[in-house]
Amino acid sequence: MTAANLHITNNLIPISVLSPYDGAPLGSVETTDPAEIDRLLATARCGAEISRNLPRHKRASILEGAAQIVESRRDAFAQTIVREAGKTIVQARKEVLRCVNTLKLSAEEAKRNAGEIVPFDAYTGSEQRQGWFTREPLGIITAITPYNDPLNLVAHKLGPAIAGGNAVLLKPSNLTPFSAINLVEALCEAGLPEEVITVAHGDRELVTAMITAREVRMISFTGGFATGEAISRAAGLKKLAMELGGNAPVIVMKDCDFDKAVEGCVSGAFWAAGQNCIGAQRILVQADLYDLFRDAFVVATQKLKAGDPQREDTDVGPMISKQVAERTEAAVNEAIAAGAKLLCGHRREGSLYHPTVLEGTPLTCRLWHEEVFAPVVMLAPFDTLDDAIEMANNPDYSLHAGIFTSNLNVALEAAKRIEAGGVMINDSSDYRFDAMPFGGFKYGSMGREGVRFAYEDMTQPKVICINRK
Repeated sequence: MTAANLHITNNLIPISVLSPYDGAPLGSVETTDPAEIDRLLATARCGAEISRNLPRHKRASILEGAAQIVESRRDAFAQTIVREAGKTIVQARKEVLRCVNTLKLSAEEAKRNAGEIVPFDAYTGSEQRQGWFTREPLGIITAITPYNDPLNLVAHKLGPAIAGGNAVLLKPSNLTPFSAINLVEALCEAGLPEEVITVAHGDRELVTAMITAREVRMISFTGGFATGEAISRAAGLKKLAMELGGNAPVIVMKDCDFDKAVEGCVSGAFWAAGQNCIGAQRILVQADLYDLFRDAFVVATQKLKAGDPQREDTDVGPMISKQVAERTEAAVNEAIAAGAKLLCGHRREGSLYHPTVLEGTPLTCRLWHEEVFAPVVMLAPFDTLDDAIEMANNPDYSLHAGIFTSNLNVALEAAKRIEAGGVMINDSSDYRFDAMPFGGFKYGSMGREGVRFAYEDMTQPKVICINRK
């Protein structure tokens, strides 16, 4: 891949990338000058024309080939994730395998979701008409990705975009750019023309240029609510697909499989150091079971090993930076000052923040109603299912929820009434399969990810109708 397709060489200060664990320098990427937006768009314009004319079998072959390349280099991809994102090596390997699956799903979508027959004769007067609709590319898509899943979340934008015949302006997180660059290189090695994806690195000014350009037909963004709101105000008339975070509740009924509920909630709360938009943040436990569950949950949490993400036995790695860990520490201090009781954790060593459990957190605290995105979980008792659902639906951010119960009627009633994009029954909120629709209710998102659903967002129907009269 030529340098021009990865960044624009200029006199701006390069972006340094540091290890979240120990601050060691990992390298740097060239900063893209926002004034170069016309050059970026020129490349993307050429890429869009090339991409739309790639036959579907070629798009599928490229995506399948890239999946094979990533899988063959899975150890190197996993190491990159560990170094730049701080995920444990075990978690990083799982992300690489998910990326492989996302690319394979995208390859299948390229071949099968081409449109449908339209039954024109279903309407009186149209008996002599027949036709169909196709799914056509939008053109140029701006994709902005976060640091917490630096490989698979990039694949979730690039895979469906390529399957649909689009070009992409990709802006990965400045904190974790190398996983994205490596994935783009794998796609190009598999045969994708270099013009189809243009990678840019920079700050808010660059993002503004990339989202306001009139030729950009869609923005796919994963990140925080405030940034998403700013993008929507600036973007103009474009399609928007946004995943803006969550504050996941998990309901634990007294008739649950106890051990399964404890294990699932611990994993769901602290996977990826809690930097997980569907991670369990509020665990609501029926009052009769609360004390027993709380004690077992705290014991299991205290067994988690926090430390060097390169070690096979590490359960919780660092947060993305010392500054983010300090903000988490401050938010927990604020909750404790407001009346929350600390059950375990709340210890910071640089960027490492030990798994933290609170109870009695006032509903007015930001930890309760905002996304914490950290290894912090709050426990709270409830009496009835109605009480639990009311508590679960309290925040404005809602991606996933979970419920543990042996009563199917209770599970389905909760699934019906919980305001979330997905309800996991007898599972934590943090379960996600890359083929399923993924997004939130309320202010949690706009649109859906999941390969098929993103592909449909990134394409547009065209109707062809033949009048046989």
